[in-house]
Amino acid sequence: MKIVVLDGYAANPGEFSWEPLQSLGECIIYDRTPKDKTFERAQNASVILTNKVVITREMIENLPDLKYIGVLATGYNVVDVEAATEYGIIITNIPAYSTESVAQMVFAHILNITQRVGLHAYRVRNGKWTESEDFCFWETPQQELYGKKIGIIGLGNTGSATARIAQAFGMQVFAYTSKTQEQLPKGIEKMEIDELFKECDIVSLHCPLTPSTKHMVNERRLNLMKESAILINTGRGPLVEEQALADALNARKIYAAGIDVLTQEPPIVGNPLFKATNCFITPHIAWATTSARQRLMNIAINNVKGYIEGKTGKEINCINQQNE
Repeated sequence: MKIVVLDGYAANPGEFSWEPLQSLGECIIYDRTPKDKTFERAQNASVILTNKVVITREMIENLPDLKYIGVLATGYNVVDVEAATEYGIIITNIPAYSTESVAQMVFAHILNITQRVGLHAYRVRNGKWTESEDFCFWETPQQELYGKKIGIIGLGNTGSATARIAQAFGMQVFAYTSKTQEQLPKGIEKMEIDELFKECDIVSLHCPLTPSTKHMVNERRLNLMKESAILINTGRGPLVEEQALADALNARKIYAAGIDVLTQEPPIVGNPLFKATNCFITPHIAWATTSARQRLMNIAINNVKGYIEGKTGKEINCINQQNE
């Protein structure tokens, strides 16, 4: 069995061994695969693993040996699922491997924005505290989270983990979710989306990207927010209309934004958020803690191993041929 990893570097730049996967068959691992090399490298493979390399219908139609596509992520929009299903190709993903890491990044951004530890540590190193006339100084408002309202859009695994951390800080937690109020954990109140943008001090995005959620954060909803409000996006870049967010930040219509994902990645030069006021951008690393990537590797390899052993459906996190 020929196994091809098209872009293994992001998940495993060197900390982990590929040997468990290599033991399952002839295995070729590429750090990265440019678009014009994808079809060539996938030739004769029974199993393909991809993170961000796109697998199109045309490729699927012309790869007769292909039986299995493993996505090294939770989202699987890089694969033409309809075409793969038509051709009897199993697609698997890696659910919930980074839940705690992403929730942690949500609060890394929140704490950075509300207290700016890095900025103040930098100022101390450059002598400002030494030169201070007082025993302390601060350059940005120091904000307490206790009692503040956080609105969570999407209460799946990551949204729920974020809510749990918010409760530990003593925050009031509200959620826009398809779940009923009776289904929500204690201490979380269901709220309609426009009310959530209007009432909450912090809004954190955790919903999937669909046609209905694309640009859900737009000029109209940003205008609903408080001038002191903070927007956090560790979900999907296109949930946010980036020019509208930049305009809102620059006009001081909202206080700040913490962003880990952008519409295009790597981003284009001149993305309007790069120079927006109080916009803090990290390079899509919420998922990338060592612990999360080790889980990803373990699950990905177990998915392939299970497929070879004849397992199907939920046993191998199959998303297009689920067991009833």
